[in-house]
Amino acid sequence: MSTRRPTLPLAATRRRKSRLLGPAGVLSVLTAGALTLAACSSSSSSSTTSTTAAVRLSSLEKWPTTPVSVTESGSTLLQPLFAAWANAIHISWPTVTVQPAGGGSGQGFANAASGISNIGGSDPYLSQAQLAQYPALKNIPLAISAQQVNYNVANITPAGTHLKLSGKVLSAMYQGTITSWNDPQITALNPGVTIPSTPVAAIHRSDSSGDTFLFTSYLAAADPTGWGTKYPANTTEQWPNAPGSAAAQGNGGMVTTCAATPGCVAYIGISYLDQASQSKLGYAALQNKSGNYELPSVTTVSAEAAGFANSTPSSGAISMIYGPPTDGYPIVNYEYAIVGKQPDAAHAQAVKAVLAWAVDPNGGNAPSFLDNVHFVALPTQVEQIALKLISKVTS
Repeated sequence: MSTRRPTLPLAATRRRKSRLLGPAGVLSVLTAGALTLAACSSSSSSSTTSTTAAVRLSSLEKWPTTPVSVTESGSTLLQPLFAAWANAIHISWPTVTVQPAGGGSGQGFANAASGISNIGGSDPYLSQAQLAQYPALKNIPLAISAQQVNYNVANITPAGTHLKLSGKVLSAMYQGTITSWNDPQITALNPGVTIPSTPVAAIHRSDSSGDTFLFTSYLAAADPTGWGTKYPANTTEQWPNAPGSAAAQGNGGMVTTCAATPGCVAYIGISYLDQASQSKLGYAALQNKSGNYELPSVTTVSAEAAGFANSTPSSGAISMIYGPPTDGYPIVNYEYAIVGKQPDAAHAQAVKAVLAWAVDPNGGNAPSFLDNVHFVALPTQVEQIALKLISKVTS
């Protein structure tokens, strides 16, 4: 029986990769299930992590023996997972309290840079300008996430249809040149589907958001001569004044606003898929670079990320938007921990332990954590990059 860290038999818990990312349990069930399995299983680590990685994980997962509080803020896409991690960590290692908060990726970067937070959660990686201004900051990959495009359109037939949407069509919807859902540009992508003439209401984030960066990166890549020439990808945007458009704060606000707005289209982090589905929002099959339309699933997200695993640099910074895999979902990213110099040795030790456990396939990257927020585990190559970056955290 192991007490060093929660470990999980992956084969017993991993979902079949071919199915869509389905409904998930609440965080308390997630944490309880993970810790119950952890009590009696550590034998699978050799099949999921190389010996070198296991040694490195062991050397980094050294938990403080005196109380330490670690603060995290930023990405609302990452926030539900960090909340689950925080619960599990405090149960197994009571001396460490992780305090997660949202606020958006922009706030996560700002708080990590200023030292307000020990960890900044971020969907985008650090830009060259940010690294030049704050050379001590690191962006550490934690897991793979995705972004869904949701809509609130009643009376689509056949019922249950996932509308097909392309980056160019979404660009036109957000610019206000497509104003109704039965516009010929939309119906042409969806033969055999009856779509009502509901007016389009494009919903965007009001806060500095990594989700905005991901979405506008997709629009710029898929519509380079349209959106790409007018609106650079960023965490904040000068949104066009499209008819019916509205702003919402955080992913939770995007779900609520879209559910209350007939005809809405909204970009929402995949960790809110269950909440969006419970709010009766549909989600689209998006056109990828190869011209195929894909839903966000374990298979399609993994396929997209696999195309970038070997090219991920030692800094961990890479865009995986609109990549070459023919069967990949086009809006995929690493979720990052933005980490700078820590205030003292105890906090540096705690932050290293928290992050090493988070990327551990038998810890925070286990399916019992990731499945509930519809994330995918880091490939082994990227896990190694993350561990090297974690090992450099100092006070």
